[in-house]
Amino acid sequence: MAAGVGLLPGIAQAAPAAPGGPGAAQPDLGPLAAGGPESETVHSSADRTVVTPLAGAGSGAAGAQGQLSAASPTVELGAKAITAHKMNLAVVAMSEDAELDVTVDWGDGTKTDRHGSASQGSERWDIKHTYALLGPYSIKVTVKDTTHGVQAVNEVEFTTAGTEFTSHTPTRLLDTRAGVGAKKAKVAGRSSVALKVAGAAHVPAGVRAVVLNVTVTNTTGPGHISVQPKKDWAETVQTSNVNYLAGQSVPNLVIATVGADGFVHLFNGGWESVDLLADVTGYFTASEADGYTALNPTRVVDTREKLGGKTPGYGTFDVAIAGAGRVPKGATAVALNLTVTNPIQSGHLTAYPAGQQAPATSSVNFAPGQTVANSVIVPVGADGKITVRNGSWESTDVVIDVVGYYGAGSLAAYEPAVVSYRTMDTRKDTWWSGNKSGPVPARSYLPVYLPHDEDADPVVAWVLNATVTNTTGEGFLSVAADHNEWSDYEADTATMPERPVSSALNWTAGATVPNLVQTTVGQGMHVDFWNQGWKSVDVIVDVQGKYRVG
Repeated sequence: MAAGVGLLPGIAQAAPAAPGGPGAAQPDLGPLAAGGPESETVHSSADRTVVTPLAGAGSGAAGAQGQLSAASPTVELGAKAITAHKMNLAVVAMSEDAELDVTVDWGDGTKTDRHGSASQGSERWDIKHTYALLGPYSIKVTVKDTTHGVQAVNEVEFTTAGTEFTSHTPTRLLDTRAGVGAKKAKVAGRSSVALKVAGAAHVPAGVRAVVLNVTVTNTTGPGHISVQPKKDWAETVQTSNVNYLAGQSVPNLVIATVGADGFVHLFNGGWESVDLLADVTGYFTASEADGYTALNPTRVVDTREKLGGKTPGYGTFDVAIAGAGRVPKGATAVALNLTVTNPIQSGHLTAYPAGQQAPATSSVNFAPGQTVANSVIVPVGADGKITVRNGSWESTDVVIDVVGYYGAGSLAAYEPAVVSYRTMDTRKDTWWSGNKSGPVPARSYLPVYLPHDEDADPVVAWVLNATVTNTTGEGFLSVAADHNEWSDYEADTATMPERPVSSALNWTAGATVPNLVQTTVGQGMHVDFWNQGWKSVDVIVDVQGKYRVG
């Protein structure tokens, strides 16, 4: 934002940021790239072209295969996803001066025809296509050179960018304390551990993203954990999923992009060794499963006001979710923000489907007196309920906010980022508050523009990792959609959004606290980050992916 532009009182503003913010190197997408910044181009090179005579062509133009080389066209293909269901196919035909007829067989029972002239030795077509169903497709392109009586064929394998969700019984995939999923040893400082996801605990091959509850424990110094699909990205990209201090055990939900080899890599960004745990609770595949519906955060439980007060030690309570409010009957899983407050003793909370045995995993870990939040995705029981268990010897209060659900007519597919990237860091970014970096003031909000392809179908929800740091008092962060356009902020005509009452994460003085956020967006692609404390804080936002219907 240029200096001199008026700001609404009490509002910190963040101007549009380019994808792949500071330090977030993006993979090379190649010369045939087209579409959004978060998908990769798959190629089929020209040397894979198969050339044959056209049926009925004269022997002078198209005799035996060996006689075709002088006039044989070649075809290069590049396929790239634009949105969950849509893609762009770049077709480059290289030939002597010729009239060319192109037929694209999309592999879904439909075809597209194009015509052109290779007057300059080559011709390029960019052809968009929308697949009704998610999944892998073999695309076959036939270029008929009617001038020379030959045809060239090339094929490329393409998989839609969109994925849908399948719930998974909470299962521990990684525990470096016990040698589960990796060797029995702490993860050294500034190093990473590789975790096999595809094929583990019945997670299928080809999984594109996995829902993990990642916990760091046995810490002796400060640091952070970053989860990425490749080792070098995990160790170089400036993003974080979990932040910790000495002596802390900290969990956080991660929707992690899975590498083509079926692995994710967890990088310990601290200088001291730590133990890492990871529990799988679901996964996303490029196949028809459960879509997502985003909701404005809605509070469904607050034991400080309802349910008769604190949850007793090792006690449980059920929550009617599906069919009891904004979540319809038939929902298979629900996205929640689960908060523990006023605990008397250390312990953990576990959320799981009602009617089932409590899993040997945790959703939130806490110490006496802490207020701690963590995102969870919980399968819904057959009766439409979930169960919350207090894994402490003493009582505690529990707060639950619903942010979305899967199944029951949900249409949005998840598009995982190729590599997660940082889009806002108020410690460094200088495009707001009069071109000066700085924290978000107390009782104010920071509207953040999230980059997207304006020509593509709109994003209906984002998956972000929000982190609050440089805290000097207590408070909590709320995240909600903004109804203003960015032009409204530039013109100083933006109107104040309604202050939300839900919490995405809570902090105390001196704490650095992360949490996964699944949030709706406003018409201008803005999301507001509300500092609900009485002291200023710095806010960091990393993008992990997005949901889109088209």
